[in-house]
Amino acid sequence: MRPTASILHLDLDAFFASVEQRDKPSLRGKPVIVGGVGHRGVVSTASYEARRFGVRSAMSMAEARSRCPHAAFLSGRFDAYREASGLVMGLLRELSPAVEPLSLDEAFVDLAAREDFDPAAVPELVDRLRADVTRVTEGLTASVGVATSKLMAKIATEIDKPDGSFIVAPGTERDLLEPMPVTVIAGVGPATAARLHHVGITRVGDVWRHSEAELVDLLGQAAGASLHRLSRGIDDRAVSSHRENKSVSTEDTFETDIVDRGELGLICDALARRTAARLRKAGLSGRTITLKVRYHDFSTHTRSLTLAAPTDQPRVIAQTARRLLDATDTGGGLRLLGVGVSGLADWVQDDLFATDDAELPEEAEDLLPTPADPPPRQEWSPGQDVHHAEHGDGWVWGRGLGLVTVRFETRHTPVGPVRTLRADDPELVPGHRTTRSEPAGTVEE
Repeated sequence: MRPTASILHLDLDAFFASVEQRDKPSLRGKPVIVGGVGHRGVVSTASYEARRFGVRSAMSMAEARSRCPHAAFLSGRFDAYREASGLVMGLLRELSPAVEPLSLDEAFVDLAAREDFDPAAVPELVDRLRADVTRVTEGLTASVGVATSKLMAKIATEIDKPDGSFIVAPGTERDLLEPMPVTVIAGVGPATAARLHHVGITRVGDVWRHSEAELVDLLGQAAGASLHRLSRGIDDRAVSSHRENKSVSTEDTFETDIVDRGELGLICDALARRTAARLRKAGLSGRTITLKVRYHDFSTHTRSLTLAAPTDQPRVIAQTARRLLDATDTGGGLRLLGVGVSGLADWVQDDLFATDDAELPEEAEDLLPTPADPPPRQEWSPGQDVHHAEHGDGWVWGRGLGLVTVRFETRHTPVGPVRTLRADDPELVPGHRTTRSEPAGTVEE
């Protein structure tokens, strides 16, 4: 364990939803839910206003609508999220050469890797970082934790969230952990918590009354040993800023175990699309598609299928991952699902004469690009940036019956007017005039 609090964890608050509220003045201070907007969609992120109604990540969109029917339901703009993430990650790399991104909105930073690291200056450094995040992103906020380990830094981030910070003084880890619910320990989800509750473990301090052997008997070797160690604040993992890119993957850990195959299938499709997007951004393709699942007891299994040639096609990756999911037992529920591509190459050679045997859910079909001749009619997605030759820049409020409703406002304007136009209005195009540098294309997600 480190003698000083030098590992920083940063988490952008309700990131996707916050970007939407920043860029859409009419949604500021109101419930916003980002995810798959179809009837089989799932929630990606909910604003804090929506969370007060019980909406959470990985919840079905149908349940989210029933809990918070007055929210704005948006399909997401990943270009905007990546842009904001890039600005924040740039700040972190100025702070230290050792930065470990965990996702678009979360990262660890090793402050001790700074040449001028001074433990006494950490509070001032954290305050300056949070202010810089808000400044460069034009309004987003971040929560920050600093501690002697990754585990404690991540826990510290949650203590004063949102838009706050907490520094764990060295030597106080056990005092801080003792009264906390056992679910603050990484890997303890609802299923594991229920099993622990049966033996009287509800707080972290309760774990200390049990030996490692007892926890292993209860939870299994990996989970039991991990809980025994982490509950005592013992975590010597280093911040890893250099990782060899042998595969490209995307995975989601769920707050509650998911049993429903339909929901798992939709999540699988979304993960496949994101993995394909990362491949294309890196100029890579791959032959081996891998599905990763983690069960309620923390056991992790993978299934793989190797294609005849490398691909970066979302449809091919999604359909292959679906076949692997169909061959996987999900009856006990899954706590994690991931889709990866390995056997990487810098070239693509898809089978031009291949046929698509499997059909994807309606929601996935709407989002995945498909070849067509003539080009398909423009489909408008809720939340999508648009530009109109007469009315200017705005975003899609709603669509249907051959019409599209647009609120004409941007990040830098007051709340704007709402206008309903024909969906095929030739003067309405995707993207903002001030930011679009290429011909408009299909919304990524």
